[in-house]
Amino acid sequence: MKEICFNSIEGIKIGNAQSIEGQTGCTVVICEDGAVAGVDVRGGSPGTRETDLLNPVNLVDKIHAVMLSGGSAFGLDAASGAMQYLEERGKGFDVGVTKVPIVCSAVLFDLKIGNFKIRPDKAMGYEACKNSELNICKSGNIGAGTGATVGKILGVEHSMKGGLGISAVQVGDLKVGAAVAVNCLGDVVDPENGEIIAGALKDDGKSFVDTERIMLDRYDEKKNLFSGNTTIGVVVTNGKFTKSEMNKIASMAHDGYGRTMSPAHSMFDGDTIFTMSTGRVEADMSVVGALSARVVEKSIITAIKSADSVLGYKSYKEIQKII
Repeated sequence: MKEICFNSIEGIKIGNAQSIEGQTGCTVVICEDGAVAGVDVRGGSPGTRETDLLNPVNLVDKIHAVMLSGGSAFGLDAASGAMQYLEERGKGFDVGVTKVPIVCSAVLFDLKIGNFKIRPDKAMGYEACKNSELNICKSGNIGAGTGATVGKILGVEHSMKGGLGISAVQVGDLKVGAAVAVNCLGDVVDPENGEIIAGALKDDGKSFVDTERIMLDRYDEKKNLFSGNTTIGVVVTNGKFTKSEMNKIASMAHDGYGRTMSPAHSMFDGDTIFTMSTGRVEADMSVVGALSARVVEKSIITAIKSADSVLGYKSYKEIQKII
Protein backbone atom coordinates (compact mmCIF):
# COMPACT_ATOMS: atom_id res chain seq x y z
CA MET A 1 0.00 0.00 0.00
CA LYS A 2 1.26 3.47 -0.85
CA GLU A 3 0.00 6.98 -0.27
CA ILE A 4 -1.16 8.84 -3.37
CA CYS A 5 -2.79 12.16 -4.24
CA PHE A 6 -6.57 12.27 -4.02
CA ASN A 7 -6.70 13.87 -7.47
CA SER A 8 -5.03 10.81 -9.03
CA ILE A 9 -8.30 8.85 -8.74
CA GLU A 10 -9.47 8.83 -12.35
CA GLY A 11 -12.83 10.47 -13.09
CA ILE A 12 -12.82 12.48 -9.85
CA LYS A 13 -12.25 16.21 -9.38
CA ILE A 14 -12.13 18.24 -6.16
CA GLY A 15 -12.58 21.98 -5.75
CA ASN A 16 -12.91 24.52 -2.96
CA ALA A 17 -14.28 28.01 -2.45
CA GLN A 18 -14.37 30.10 0.71
CA SER A 19 -14.93 33.53 2.22
CA ILE A 20 -12.25 34.90 4.53
CA GLU A 21 -14.62 37.50 5.97
CA GLY A 22 -17.28 34.90 6.60
CA GLN A 23 -14.76 32.25 7.68
CA THR A 24 -16.79 29.64 5.85
CA GLY A 25 -16.61 27.72 2.60
CA CYS A 26 -17.47 24.61 0.63
CA THR A 27 -15.71 21.65 -0.93
CA VAL A 28 -17.07 19.75 -3.92
CA VAL A 29 -16.11 16.31 -5.20
CA ILE A 30 -17.33 15.77 -8.77
CA CYS A 31 -17.72 12.67 -10.91
CA GLU A 32 -19.21 13.98 -14.15
CA ASP A 33 -19.77 10.48 -15.56
CA GLY A 34 -21.68 9.49 -12.44
CA ALA A 35 -20.66 7.48 -9.39
CA VAL A 36 -22.48 4.72 -7.53
CA ALA A 37 -22.86 6.13 -4.05
CA GLY A 38 -23.82 5.46 -0.47
CA VAL A 39 -24.13 7.37 2.79
CA ASP A 40 -24.13 6.80 6.52
CA VAL A 41 -25.45 9.52 8.85
CA ARG A 42 -24.60 8.80 12.50
CA GLY A 43 -24.62 12.13 14.29
CA GLY A 44 -27.73 13.34 16.09
CA SER A 45 -27.84 16.78 14.43
CA PRO A 46 -27.34 16.29 10.68
CA GLY A 47 -27.98 18.68 7.83
CA THR A 48 -28.11 16.83 4.52
CA ARG A 49 -29.50 16.81 0.98
CA GLU A 50 -30.36 13.91 -1.35
CA THR A 51 -29.55 11.14 1.12
CA ASP A 52 -32.85 9.25 0.67
CA LEU A 53 -32.13 8.49 -2.99
CA LEU A 54 -29.00 6.58 -1.92
CA ASN A 55 -31.23 3.94 -0.36
CA PRO A 56 -30.80 0.88 -2.62
CA VAL A 57 -34.60 0.55 -3.04
CA ASN A 58 -34.79 3.93 -4.80
CA LEU A 59 -34.44 4.58 -8.54
CA VAL A 60 -31.43 6.80 -9.21
CA ASP A 61 -28.33 4.63 -9.50
CA LYS A 62 -25.60 7.28 -9.73
CA ILE A 63 -24.76 10.71 -8.38
CA HIS A 64 -22.60 13.40 -9.96
CA ALA A 65 -21.21 15.33 -7.01
CA VAL A 66 -20.99 15.62 -3.24
CA MET A 67 -20.92 19.09 -1.72
CA LEU A 68 -19.47 19.51 1.78
CA SER A 69 -20.33 22.93 3.15
CA GLY A 70 -20.18 25.26 6.11
CA GLY A 71 -23.02 27.62 6.93
CA SER A 72 -25.25 25.18 8.81
CA ALA A 73 -28.55 24.53 6.96
CA PHE A 74 -28.02 27.72 4.94
CA GLY A 75 -25.01 26.03 3.34
CA LEU A 76 -27.16 23.43 1.60
CA ASP A 77 -27.74 26.11 -1.03
CA ALA A 78 -24.16 25.56 -2.29
CA ALA A 79 -25.32 22.32 -3.92
CA SER A 80 -27.49 24.37 -6.27
CA GLY A 81 -24.33 25.90 -7.69
CA ALA A 82 -23.03 22.42 -8.45
CA MET A 83 -26.33 21.58 -10.17
CA GLN A 84 -26.01 24.64 -12.39
CA TYR A 85 -22.39 23.86 -13.23
CA LEU A 86 -23.14 20.25 -14.17
CA GLU A 87 -26.33 21.01 -16.10
CA GLU A 88 -24.41 23.54 -18.22
CA ARG A 89 -22.11 20.67 -19.17
CA GLY A 90 -24.92 18.26 -19.98
CA LYS A 91 -24.23 16.05 -16.97
CA GLY A 92 -26.98 14.42 -14.94
CA PHE A 93 -29.95 12.09 -14.87
CA ASP A 94 -31.67 12.24 -18.28
CA VAL A 95 -35.31 13.33 -17.95
CA GLY A 96 -35.85 14.12 -21.63
CA VAL A 97 -36.05 17.90 -21.58
CA THR A 98 -32.76 18.24 -19.70
CA LYS A 99 -30.35 16.34 -17.54
CA VAL A 100 -30.78 16.70 -13.78
CA PRO A 101 -27.47 16.50 -11.89
CA ILE A 102 -27.71 14.52 -8.67
CA VAL A 103 -25.79 16.41 -6.01
CA CYS A 104 -25.66 15.12 -2.45
CA SER A 105 -24.66 17.45 0.35
CA ALA A 106 -23.93 17.70 4.05
CA VAL A 107 -23.28 20.80 6.13
CA LEU A 108 -21.45 21.71 9.32
CA PHE A 109 -22.11 24.52 11.78
CA ASP A 110 -19.58 27.36 11.61
CA LEU A 111 -21.80 30.42 12.06
CA LYS A 112 -20.05 31.53 15.25
CA ILE A 113 -16.72 32.19 13.57
CA GLY A 114 -16.41 35.11 11.16
CA ASN A 115 -19.38 37.03 9.75
CA PHE A 116 -22.40 34.75 10.25
CA LYS A 117 -24.32 36.61 7.54
CA ILE A 118 -21.94 35.25 4.92
CA ARG A 119 -22.69 31.59 4.14
CA PRO A 120 -21.91 29.24 1.26
CA ASP A 121 -24.56 29.89 -1.38
CA LYS A 122 -25.23 28.95 -4.99
CA ALA A 123 -22.50 31.31 -6.24
CA MET A 124 -19.89 29.89 -3.89
CA GLY A 125 -20.88 26.34 -4.82
CA TYR A 126 -20.49 27.21 -8.50
CA GLU A 127 -17.09 28.75 -7.79
CA ALA A 128 -15.95 25.56 -6.05
CA CYS A 129 -16.96 23.59 -9.15
CA LYS A 130 -15.04 25.95 -11.42
CA ASN A 131 -12.02 25.52 -9.15
CA SER A 132 -12.36 21.75 -9.46
CA GLU A 133 -11.15 22.13 -13.04
CA LEU A 134 -7.72 22.82 -11.50
CA ASN A 135 -8.19 19.69 -9.34
CA ILE A 136 -5.84 20.96 -6.64
CA CYS A 137 -5.71 19.06 -3.33
CA LYS A 138 -5.05 21.18 -0.26
CA SER A 139 -5.75 20.64 3.43
CA GLY A 140 -6.26 23.10 6.29
CA ASN A 141 -8.23 26.36 6.35
CA ILE A 142 -9.86 25.87 2.98
CA GLY A 143 -13.24 24.95 1.55
CA ALA A 144 -15.61 23.37 4.04
CA GLY A 145 -12.81 23.43 6.61
CA THR A 146 -12.40 27.22 6.55
CA GLY A 147 -14.50 27.84 9.67
CA ALA A 148 -14.21 24.40 11.24
CA THR A 149 -13.33 24.21 14.94
CA VAL A 150 -12.98 21.40 17.49
CA GLY A 151 -13.28 20.90 21.25
CA LYS A 152 -16.24 23.14 22.08
CA ILE A 153 -17.63 21.65 25.28
CA LEU A 154 -16.38 24.60 27.39
CA GLY A 155 -17.27 27.24 24.81
CA VAL A 156 -15.53 28.82 21.86
CA GLU A 157 -12.89 30.48 24.04
CA HIS A 158 -11.49 27.04 24.88
CA SER A 159 -11.85 25.48 21.40
CA MET A 160 -9.28 25.04 18.64
CA LYS A 161 -9.09 25.31 14.87
CA GLY A 162 -10.20 22.36 12.75
CA GLY A 163 -10.03 22.18 8.98
CA LEU A 164 -10.26 20.16 5.80
CA GLY A 165 -8.14 17.04 5.45
CA ILE A 166 -7.44 14.95 2.35
CA SER A 167 -5.82 11.53 2.07
CA ALA A 168 -5.63 8.66 -0.43
CA VAL A 169 -3.94 5.27 -0.78
CA GLN A 170 -3.37 2.71 -3.53
CA VAL A 171 -3.06 -1.07 -3.41
CA GLY A 172 -2.35 -2.54 -6.83
CA ASP A 173 -4.86 -0.89 -9.16
CA LEU A 174 -7.27 -0.11 -6.32
CA LYS A 175 -7.47 3.49 -5.09
CA VAL A 176 -9.34 4.87 -2.08
CA GLY A 177 -9.36 8.50 -0.93
CA ALA A 178 -11.18 10.74 1.51
CA ALA A 179 -11.89 14.42 2.06
CA VAL A 180 -13.12 15.31 5.55
CA ALA A 181 -14.09 18.64 7.13
CA VAL A 182 -13.32 18.27 10.86
CA ASN A 183 -15.62 20.31 13.08
CA CYS A 184 -16.34 18.02 16.03
CA LEU A 185 -17.71 18.75 19.48
CA GLY A 186 -15.04 16.54 20.99
CA ASP A 187 -11.29 16.21 20.90
CA VAL A 188 -9.16 14.82 18.08
CA VAL A 189 -6.96 11.94 19.17
CA ASP A 190 -3.85 10.51 17.54
CA PRO A 191 -4.78 6.84 17.00
CA GLU A 192 -1.13 5.84 17.17
CA ASN A 193 -0.77 6.70 20.87
CA GLY A 194 -4.22 7.80 22.09
CA GLU A 195 -3.03 11.33 22.89
CA ILE A 196 -5.24 14.37 22.29
CA ILE A 197 -3.73 16.60 19.61
CA ALA A 198 -6.57 19.16 19.39
CA GLY A 199 -9.64 19.88 21.48
CA ALA A 200 -10.98 21.78 24.46
CA LEU A 201 -8.16 23.72 26.12
CA LYS A 202 -7.56 24.42 29.77
CA ASP A 203 -7.19 28.02 30.96
CA ASP A 204 -3.44 27.80 30.32
CA GLY A 205 -4.20 27.64 26.59
CA LYS A 206 -1.84 24.77 25.90
CA SER A 207 -3.13 21.62 27.61
CA PHE A 208 -6.40 19.74 27.22
CA VAL A 209 -9.32 19.23 29.61
CA ASP A 210 -10.42 15.91 27.98
CA THR A 211 -13.95 16.33 26.62
CA GLU A 212 -15.13 12.85 27.52
CA ARG A 213 -14.11 13.40 31.15
CA ILE A 214 -16.09 16.67 31.23
CA MET A 215 -19.13 14.89 29.79
CA LEU A 216 -18.89 12.14 32.39
CA ASP A 217 -18.72 14.73 35.16
CA ARG A 218 -21.88 16.31 33.73
CA TYR A 219 -23.77 13.08 33.07
CA ASP A 220 -26.95 14.39 34.76
CA GLU A 221 -27.19 17.55 32.64
CA LYS A 222 -29.76 17.06 29.87
CA LYS A 223 -29.90 20.55 28.41
CA ASN A 224 -28.17 21.34 25.15
CA LEU A 225 -24.89 22.89 26.25
CA PHE A 226 -23.17 22.50 22.90
CA SER A 227 -23.43 24.05 19.45
CA GLY A 228 -21.31 24.50 16.40
CA ASN A 229 -20.35 20.95 15.49
CA THR A 230 -20.45 18.16 12.86
CA THR A 231 -17.74 16.39 10.87
CA ILE A 232 -18.60 15.61 7.26
CA GLY A 233 -16.72 13.72 4.60
CA VAL A 234 -16.69 11.82 1.35
CA VAL A 235 -14.81 8.63 0.48
CA VAL A 236 -14.01 7.93 -3.17
CA THR A 237 -12.83 4.69 -4.75
CA ASN A 238 -12.26 3.34 -8.25
CA GLY A 239 -13.57 -0.01 -7.01
CA LYS A 240 -16.72 -1.43 -8.58
CA PHE A 241 -19.68 -1.74 -6.22
CA THR A 242 -23.48 -1.61 -5.95
CA LYS A 243 -25.48 0.98 -4.01
CA SER A 244 -25.97 -1.51 -1.18
CA GLU A 245 -22.24 -2.16 -0.98
CA MET A 246 -21.43 1.56 -1.07
CA ASN A 247 -23.78 2.14 1.86
CA LYS A 248 -21.98 -0.59 3.80
CA ILE A 249 -18.60 0.92 2.93
CA ALA A 250 -19.86 4.27 4.25
CA SER A 251 -20.73 2.50 7.50
CA MET A 252 -17.28 0.95 7.74
CA ALA A 253 -15.62 4.29 6.97
CA HIS A 254 -17.07 5.72 10.19
CA ASP A 255 -14.50 3.64 12.07
CA GLY A 256 -12.09 6.41 11.09
CA TYR A 257 -14.23 8.89 13.05
CA GLY A 258 -14.32 6.58 16.05
CA ARG A 259 -10.54 6.17 16.09
CA THR A 260 -9.77 9.88 15.97
CA MET A 261 -12.64 11.83 17.58
CA SER A 262 -13.53 11.60 21.26
CA PRO A 263 -16.47 11.38 21.36
CA ALA A 264 -17.73 10.74 17.83
CA HIS A 265 -21.38 10.64 16.69
CA SER A 266 -22.77 12.65 19.63
CA MET A 267 -26.30 14.06 19.65
CA PHE A 268 -24.73 17.46 19.03
CA ASP A 269 -22.78 16.43 15.92
CA GLY A 270 -24.26 15.60 12.51
CA ASP A 271 -21.44 13.23 11.54
CA THR A 272 -21.96 12.05 7.95
CA ILE A 273 -19.90 10.16 5.37
CA PHE A 274 -20.76 9.81 1.67
CA THR A 275 -19.10 7.23 -0.57
CA MET A 276 -18.57 7.38 -4.34
CA SER A 277 -17.45 4.60 -6.70
CA THR A 278 -16.24 5.14 -10.25
CA GLY A 279 -16.48 1.40 -10.90
CA ARG A 280 -13.21 0.82 -12.75
CA VAL A 281 -11.57 -1.93 -10.69
CA GLU A 282 -12.91 -5.18 -9.23
CA ALA A 283 -12.35 -5.12 -5.48
CA ASP A 284 -13.44 -6.75 -2.25
CA MET A 285 -15.92 -4.67 -0.27
CA SER A 286 -14.37 -5.50 3.11
CA VAL A 287 -10.93 -4.44 1.90
CA VAL A 288 -12.26 -1.13 0.60
CA GLY A 289 -14.19 -0.61 3.83
CA ALA A 290 -11.03 -1.09 5.86
CA LEU A 291 -9.07 1.24 3.60
CA SER A 292 -11.89 3.79 3.79
CA ALA A 293 -11.64 3.89 7.57
CA ARG A 294 -7.90 4.34 7.26
CA VAL A 295 -8.04 7.28 4.81
CA VAL A 296 -10.79 8.94 6.87
CA GLU A 297 -8.57 8.57 9.94
CA LYS A 298 -5.58 10.04 8.09
CA SER A 299 -7.67 12.87 6.65
CA ILE A 300 -8.84 13.93 10.12
CA ILE A 301 -5.30 14.02 11.48
CA THR A 302 -4.12 15.88 8.36
CA ALA A 303 -6.91 18.44 8.76
CA ILE A 304 -5.79 19.24 12.31
CA LYS A 305 -2.08 19.34 11.56
CA SER A 306 -2.59 21.49 8.44
CA ALA A 307 -4.89 24.07 10.05
CA ASP A 308 -3.72 27.59 10.87
CA SER A 309 -4.74 29.76 13.82
CA VAL A 310 -7.40 32.37 13.04
CA LEU A 311 -9.48 34.91 14.99
CA GLY A 312 -8.15 33.72 18.32
CA TYR A 313 -8.70 30.00 17.62
CA LYS A 314 -5.40 28.27 18.26
CA SER A 315 -4.19 25.63 15.84
CA TYR A 316 -2.22 22.45 16.40
CA LYS A 317 0.80 24.25 14.92
CA GLU A 318 0.53 27.07 17.47
CA ILE A 319 0.07 24.71 20.42
CA GLN A 320 3.17 22.76 19.38
CA LYS A 321 5.19 25.98 19.42
CA ILE A 322 3.88 26.91 22.88
CA ILE A 323 4.76 23.58 24.46
